[in-house]
Amino acid sequence: MERPVPGQGYGFPRSHRLASPVEFRFVFEDACRSSDSWLTVLARPNSRAHPRLGLALSRKQIRKAVDRNRIKRLVRESFRLRQAELGALDYVVMARTPATAVNSADLLRALEKHWLRLTRRCSGSSSP
Repeated sequence: MERPVPGQGYGFPRSHRLASPVEFRFVFEDACRSSDSWLTVLARPNSRAHPRLGLALSRKQIRKAVDRNRIKRLVRESFRLRQAELGALDYVVMARTPATAVNSADLLRALEKHWLRLTRRCSGSSSP
């Protein structure tokens, strides 16, 4: 993976996040889906020039706050480093209970596969 060059926009500003229930609902309504035993990632084309990320990690699936926070941190970091390649899509990441037992490197590899799969599958879809 190519490392970011300082000043090239690898931050994670508020404009790159899904914040409101309306934005999440938009993705849930008609999304491309990629799943494995740890994560489900949904994506849908947006009308912006950059990708946005939303996290939906439920307490019912991931009981401990420390586990939810670790998974959120890993997802945000993976998204931050790959956002230049992710196209104009809105992503929502959801985790399953087994994600708490997997190590961080395996989780990051799984996320890379999801980003690649969804970028290929959903970018061809028509924009809203």
